Amino acid sequence: MKHALSILACMLFLHWQSALATEPLPPELSNKTAAPTPPSKHQGPLQCAAFSPYVGNLSPDYGPAPSRELIDQLLDKLIKETPFRCIMTYGVMGGLEYTFAAAEARHIKVIAIIWLDKDIAVNSKSIASGIDVAKAFPNTIIKLSCGSEVRTRHNYAFDGEISRCINDLRNAGVTQPITTIDTWWEWCNRETPCKPNSFTKQVDWVGANIFPWWENKHSGLHPCTSAKQAANFHIDRLKDLHRTYPKKEVIVTEFGWPSGPKGGTEKNNHNKQQCGIANKKNQLLVVKQTFKELAKHKWSGVAFEAFEENWKPSSEGSAGKFWGICQGKPPYTCPKGLTIK
Repeated sequence: MKHALSILACMLFLHWQSALATEPLPPELSNKTAAPTPPSKHQGPLQCAAFSPYVGNLSPDYGPAPSRELIDQLLDKLIKETPFRCIMTYGVMGGLEYTFAAAEARHIKVIAIIWLDKDIAVNSKSIASGIDVAKAFPNTIIKLSCGSEVRTRHNYAFDGEISRCINDLRNAGVTQPITTIDTWWEWCNRETPCKPNSFTKQVDWVGANIFPWWENKHSGLHPCTSAKQAANFHIDRLKDLHRTYPKKEVIVTEFGWPSGPKGGTEKNNHNKQQCGIANKKNQLLVVKQTFKELAKHKWSGVAFEAFEENWKPSSEGSAGKFWGICQGKPPYTCPKGLTIK
């Protein structure tokens, strides 16, 4: 069965975010690192939204970084118009490190991803910055990840960078739980039934991204899941991971559904079947129903994503800019009636 599914090894989607250039820590970070307080012990499941401030014409690949004023504005909008009080972030440099001070000021908890990619020197700077912010904000940053979908993007080529990041964080005395986030398929070691992968002994928790929308395009194992079936699909994959990692917390670190393009769908590469309709109604259905099912199990989850990002179609196709729950342009309006419990 493993051989029959080997075509899935590079499945799913290419993710965004190139590694960012580092900058000196702002005063609110550098002052706090001298005498960090003990990390908070968060109780209960997390109900988070993935947060990236590359809205409007901004891109992580070129041009200016998101300003502090924009980060403040987006977080204020998220608090005012949605029930989210937890976010997951994608990077700790290039101005993004301000997000942690802004989140702390608003009593928002954070799962922080230290972005890892091909540039080893930039990875080193990213790891160092990750250590700094983890120590500076121990009551706000409650979990850490060394990379996101590194294996999905690069196969096994940068496993050493993931391990280096984990080891550096531990050697530096970082106390938050650490993982490396990847797709559920990578956490199943690309096998069915699900098997532990090589990071099992290194990580404190398992962060798995689960996207039926991309399964509908790439997967020969799960080729057609509708929006109505998506929540159960998420839970089924999580049950597999809980059985595989019984001693670790398992979190779906990305799940969602695109709101467009209008009438958009995906054709499966294997059976040519079209499945899954992109629209706002289906997006909200997937988010609401998934959080409802997660609550039954007292499991945590991260909806992907808070705000639309216009730069994504170049790497993720026409649906790329429509994953955001809230608009990616002023006034960054969020849908009414979103419930996550």
